[in-house]
Amino acid sequence: MAHDPDCPLCRTVAELSVPTTGNVVWQFPQSVAYVGPWQFYSGYCLLASRQHATELSQLGPHRSAFLEEMALLAEAMESCFRPYKLNYELLGNVVPHLHWHIFPRYADDPERLQPVWLALERAKTDAAEKRRLESGRIPAEEVCRRLQTWLSTHNAPRL
Repeated sequence: MAHDPDCPLCRTVAELSVPTTGNVVWQFPQSVAYVGPWQFYSGYCLLASRQHATELSQLGPHRSAFLEEMALLAEAMESCFRPYKLNYELLGNVVPHLHWHIFPRYADDPERLQPVWLALERAKTDAAEKRRLESGRIPAEEVCRRLQTWLSTHNAPRL
């Protein structure tokens, strides 16, 4: 698969492919799922394409598998954490490499009607906000374990 040595997400995907990495949820054939830092949104994960591409159209025959892997991860998140809603973000404005941000949103979130990015922007300059968003009800290790169990039980494809 194509790899860009100058792409920070290509480097992250390579690092996450090492079996000892603790926050890896699943090694899908087309992507790697891992627990994100903003666990105020309990279960928040990222799913990064193994292939360096900036647009879905560039994945060619791998596009449907990448989207299916995203849907499987989302299904696991719904089952494991029972959010009110999932927010899916595939932007690439900051890091132009295909990756999904999947944010579980909960009914008791005081900003549930606002985009997550507003709080994340505040966290850049407000240490208390950063700590709030990084802490969650469920430890990241437990988030990872629950998702791994669900994906394993449901025979999710692996690399």
